[in-house]
Amino acid sequence: METVTNQIVLKVNDGSVVNAFTAKPSTAGTYPGIILLQEAFGVTPHIQGIAKRLAAEGYAVVAPELFHRTVAPGTELGYADWNAIMPHFSALTLEGMQADLTAAYAWLQEQDAVVKEKIGSIGFCLGGRVSFIANFTLPLSAAVSYYGGGTHTLVEHVKDVHAPQLFFWGGLDTHILPEHIGTVISAFKEHGKAYTNVVFGGADHAFNNDERPNHNADASAEAWAHTLAFFKNKLK
Repeated sequence: METVTNQIVLKVNDGSVVNAFTAKPSTAGTYPGIILLQEAFGVTPHIQGIAKRLAAEGYAVVAPELFHRTVAPGTELGYADWNAIMPHFSALTLEGMQADLTAAYAWLQEQDAVVKEKIGSIGFCLGGRVSFIANFTLPLSAAVSYYGGGTHTLVEHVKDVHAPQLFFWGGLDTHILPEHIGTVISAFKEHGKAYTNVVFGGADHAFNNDERPNHNADASAEAWAHTLAFFKNKLK
């Protein structure tokens, strides 16, 4: 399916503005919406590529720049430059991320071609955690988190999630430990919330990103197929 992309500016309820990358099918019709959440490096060409792939599958996608309060619009940070990344990462707040998510959701709701009650989220690394935040912040129909570090620190919010959550983790990931995953899944069980939990034993953190050294082609392909099936079941 052919797609069209655009750069837009969203007004956030805290008075700030956030740039966002959008992608949607070019053909007329109505489509579910997806909020796409970045890694810690910005809305990079890799993230934009994911937006285009989702649009080609029949979704309207919006990817807000989560570091907009501390960097200029369009800023991309190097994959290995953690000294530059950490001040912006550390400046994120739960309230700020929730405000950004609400702005992205509102934009999807304003689009005539978007099916209003069929909105999902997906995120990677930092964005994996933010996709979980989206699920307890917004009335979503589906949420996907790829190796969302720090999700285990937010389990008090599991009681408020709205939609089934699909988790992907790397079994070799030294940043997200098995006990962290266990904490998350135990909370979903405790509160009776729907989830699917997938651990790729031979994959490391960031296995989906083919621009990073930890890319694992098999895990990436299998996770993507599962993601598309999950979204199709929940959003279409």
